[in-house]
Amino acid sequence: MENFVVSARKYRPSDFKSVVGQSHITTTLKNAIKNNHLAQAFLFCGPRGVGKTTCARILAKTINCESRQDSGEACNTCSSCEAFNANSSFNVHELDAASNNSVDEIRNLVEQVRYVPQKGKYKVYIIDEVHMLSPAAFNAFLKTLEEPPKHAIFILATTEKHKILPTILSRCQIFDFNRIQVQDISQHLAYIAKEEGIDYEDEALRLIASKADGALRDALSIFDLIVTFSAGNKVTYQETINNLHVLDYDYYFKVTDALLEESISKALLIFDEILKKGFDGHNFLVGLSEHFRELMVCKDPDTVQLLEVSETVKSRYTAQAAKAPLSFLLSALNICNQADMAYKSSKNQRLHVELVLMKLAKLPHAINLAAVSDADSKKKV
Repeated sequence: MENFVVSARKYRPSDFKSVVGQSHITTTLKNAIKNNHLAQAFLFCGPRGVGKTTCARILAKTINCESRQDSGEACNTCSSCEAFNANSSFNVHELDAASNNSVDEIRNLVEQVRYVPQKGKYKVYIIDEVHMLSPAAFNAFLKTLEEPPKHAIFILATTEKHKILPTILSRCQIFDFNRIQVQDISQHLAYIAKEEGIDYEDEALRLIASKADGALRDALSIFDLIVTFSAGNKVTYQETINNLHVLDYDYYFKVTDALLEESISKALLIFDEILKKGFDGHNFLVGLSEHFRELMVCKDPDTVQLLEVSETVKSRYTAQAAKAPLSFLLSALNICNQADMAYKSSKNQRLHVELVLMKLAKLPHAINLAAVSDADSKKKV
């Protein structure tokens, strides 16, 4: 049986142009290589799964490439690139600081730095999770990091920049990686699905992308899971929400329609159906708040672009937003926010959410009464 390779490894970028959603980083690094302005110590920081270690490896490969392209990319065909792609390059050393965080480990590293590379121009030392180094290890590393030999380049990667000593930060060129946008992740997932011959629904890929919270590696792991779960190499929206145990946005449209109709009974019955499907009341509250936020975004043509959904779903949001007054949405968001904060301390959490739905169902009536009262008081004046 052929070994399965997860998508995060199989489709790991091999050059700067294939890195997803970090153009500000890749452009700067390519320009530094082309103009020969390479720093000798880099610090790559940002959330997990956004490409820090990947960019470090691409940089290490590119600066040792024997026939680099004019664009600043590695050729991927020379002996140095082939050795790197086969994980057999002697010029790249990776150290996991999470498990090698003692002074002795850093002293060994400092000893190795003195030796020039047998082939190629640079020896690159990639230290992952560098914030895990002990203070003593950081101090042992300071002098070498400040004045390394000409052939040595250090690339430090971390998810927690605030834990790194200021003396280390001052010796590095710092690159801040962004969370990857939902649009960029879903486009990359679509590319992988086409490469693998997998049918997909755009809405399913968008849901996976939003669930990953800006981490491409998380999105690829979820994608692999859904492909394994579904029969016939197809990623559908329904199978995705079933597997991820995500509440279908259709329920939020139904609940909002019931609230705008001032029907308490409909809203409570829909919530009961949601609970019977095994969903948590707190998650429902948070999702309902997000739904009201999306409707508010649709009220203004300038902010519609903030809505990260497909065109079909966007039209549903726009249609419902036209029916929901802005005063209702603002009051509803405030009520949901208060209920969210008080949910954990509630003794009867089901009743807590049901009371919220009752209040929301009577909001249109309360707003109308307030408007009439305000008009009467103005007439008397």
